[in-house]
Amino acid sequence: MGKKKDEASAPQYGEAAKFDPSFNGPIKNRSCTDILCCVLFMAAIAGYMVVGIMAWLYGDPRQVLYPRNSTGMFCGLGENKDKPNVFYFNILKCATATNIMAAALNGLQCPTTQVCVKSCPNDFWIAPVLPNTILSQSFNQSYCVPSINLANTNLTAREITDRELCPFFYFPSQSVLGRCLPSTSFLDKIPSNFTLPGMVNANQTASSIKNATRDVVSGLAGAKDIGVRIFEDFAVSWYWILIGLLIAMLVSLLFLLLLRLMAGVLVWILIVGVLAVVAYGIYHCYMEYDIYKNSTLTLSNVGFTTNVSVYLQVKETWLAFLIILAVLEGILLLVLLFLRTRILIAIALIKEASKAVGHMMSTLVYPVITFILLVVCVAYWGITALYLATSGGPLYRVVALNTSLPNCAQINGTESCDPLSYNASSSSCSSARCVFFRYNDQGLFQRNLFNLQIYNVLAFLWVVNFVIALGQCTLAGAFASYYWAFSKPGDIPALPLTASFFRTLRYHVGSLAFGALILTIIQFIRIVLEYIDHKFRAAQNPCARFLMCCLKCCFWCLEKFIKFLNRNAYIMIAVYGKNFCVSAKNAFMLLLRNIVRVVVLDKVTDLLLFFGTLLVVGGVGVLSFFFFSG
Repeated sequence: MGKKKDEASAPQYGEAAKFDPSFNGPIKNRSCTDILCCVLFMAAIAGYMVVGIMAWLYGDPRQVLYPRNSTGMFCGLGENKDKPNVFYFNILKCATATNIMAAALNGLQCPTTQVCVKSCPNDFWIAPVLPNTILSQSFNQSYCVPSINLANTNLTAREITDRELCPFFYFPSQSVLGRCLPSTSFLDKIPSNFTLPGMVNANQTASSIKNATRDVVSGLAGAKDIGVRIFEDFAVSWYWILIGLLIAMLVSLLFLLLLRLMAGVLVWILIVGVLAVVAYGIYHCYMEYDIYKNSTLTLSNVGFTTNVSVYLQVKETWLAFLIILAVLEGILLLVLLFLRTRILIAIALIKEASKAVGHMMSTLVYPVITFILLVVCVAYWGITALYLATSGGPLYRVVALNTSLPNCAQINGTESCDPLSYNASSSSCSSARCVFFRYNDQGLFQRNLFNLQIYNVLAFLWVVNFVIALGQCTLAGAFASYYWAFSKPGDIPALPLTASFFRTLRYHVGSLAFGALILTIIQFIRIVLEYIDHKFRAAQNPCARFLMCCLKCCFWCLEKFIKFLNRNAYIMIAVYGKNFCVSAKNAFMLLLRNIVRVVVLDKVTDLLLFFGTLLVVGGVGVLSFFFFSG
C-alpha cells in the first residue's frame, strides 16, 4: 500500500487527480482547441482537392493500364479491344547500344513497327522472300499492320519486309506488361537454322535478341516506377482484394461478438490456437525440408527471381522457416509461462470491456466507419498518384523503320510529328513513319509532378492519421461515459457514441490534426530515409550504412512512442476537453505514475488481442494464398 501511495503521489510525475464524486464523465462545457491547426488542416484538405482535380484533368490512366502501338493507339481498347498485346516487328532495333535510332529515342520506344495482337507468337519463323512466295500462305495476317491485305496486295515479300508492313521474323514470346517479349526458356532451345541476316549462327541470334529485350525492359522500368507497376497489379485484381478485405472485416466482427459472450474461453482458445498453428507450421516446414534435403538446388544457384515457387523448392528456405517458427513458439511459451497471472487480469479487463460494448453496441459499427474512411483516403491517394503519374499528352517522332533504304539514313528520330496529319508518302524515305515516342513532361504542371506527388503523400498521411485519431477520440469519449456511469446502464447517456463523435468534431478537430501532423512528419522522414537508403545503398560505405540503420531505428522507435502518446492524449482530450499539448502532458504524467501497471497489463492485453488479429489475418492470408496459387 505504501509503495502504491508513493508511486501515485510522486511529485516529479505530477499530482494525481483528486477524487470528485460529482464527476460523471466527459466534460460538457468545453471550448474549441488548437484553432490554428484546424485552419491549417482545412487549408491542406482544400489544396489536396485542388491537386486531385488538376490530376484528373491532365492525367490519363490508360497510359498505365494499356500499351500503345506505333501509331499511339491503345491496345485493348476501341478497335483493338480484342488485341491487348503489343508485338515488335524487329526487337533487335530496340538495342540502344547498337541502334542509333533507339538511342535517339532514349530507349523509351523502339524504332520498329509495333502492332496490337490477340496473342504473342509461340514458334520460330523467318519470312521466305523468294519472288514466287504466296504471301497469304507465308505471312500471318494477324501480325501485319492493319493497312495491308495479304490477299490482294501487289507488293512482293521483300518489299513488305523492307517497309515493315509485316515482320521478317518472330519467335516464341510471352506477354510482359502487355508487351510480347522473348521467352528466355525458348531462346535457350533455338533451332540451329534460325539465323538472322548479319548473324553468324543461331547462338549469336539468341544473344542479340536477349540484349535487345534487356533494353526494352530497362526502358519500361525507367518510364514506370514501382508505384505505377503496383497500380497495374491492383487494376487487375482489385475486386479480389476487396473481397478479401470484406471477409476479414466480417470475421473480425464475429470475433468481437464472441468476445462479448465468452471472453475467457475465447482468449484461451486463441492462445492454444496460435500455439497449435505455429506448431503445425514447424511440422510442415520439417516435412518439406525432409523432402528437399537431398536436393542440390541452393539459394546461391537460384539467385533473385520474382517466381516465389522456385524458392519453395530450396531446402534452405524451409530450414529458415523452421528455425523462425521454432523460435517464435519458444517465445510464446515463455510469455505464457511467466505472465499467466497477468493474463487472468487481462481477461478480466477484456470481460469488462465486453460488457461496455454490450451496453453500447454502436461501438461495433464505428470501426467499420473508420475502415470506410480509410479506404476512401487510400483510394483517393492512389487515384491521384496514378493520374499525376500519367499526366501529359503523347509525343510522336519521325523514324526510319529501315535505314538501309534510299534517303532513310538522314532521318535521326528527333523530328516531331502528328500522326493524324503526317503523310508518309510525302517523305523521300519509303519506310518513314510517325511513331509514338513518350509522354510530355515539359509543361508547367508536368515539371512540378514530383512536388505534387510529395504533397499527395504528405496530405494522405495527415488525413489518414486524422481519421485514426478521430476514431480513437470518439470511442474514448463513448467508453468514458460508460466508465463514469455509477449506476449501469441507467446512468449511461443516450447515444454516447454519437454525442462523442459530434463533440469531437465540434471542439477538437484542431487538436486531432495537431497530433496527426506530428505523426505525419515522423512518418514522412522515415519514408525519405528509406528512399535515400534504397537509392544509395550500393554506394554507401559501412559507416554510412551503420548511420542510416541507426537513423531508421531511432525514427521507428519515435513513431511507436508518438502513436502511443497520441492515443492516450486523445483519451484525455475526450474526457477533459483540453488542448493537445496539455492533454499529452497529463497523459504522459499519468502513465509515468502507473508505469509498471501500464506496461504489464497493456502489453499483455495487446498480446491477447494480437492473437485474435493474427488468426484473422493469417486465416484470410492463407486462404488468399491457396486461392491465387490455384
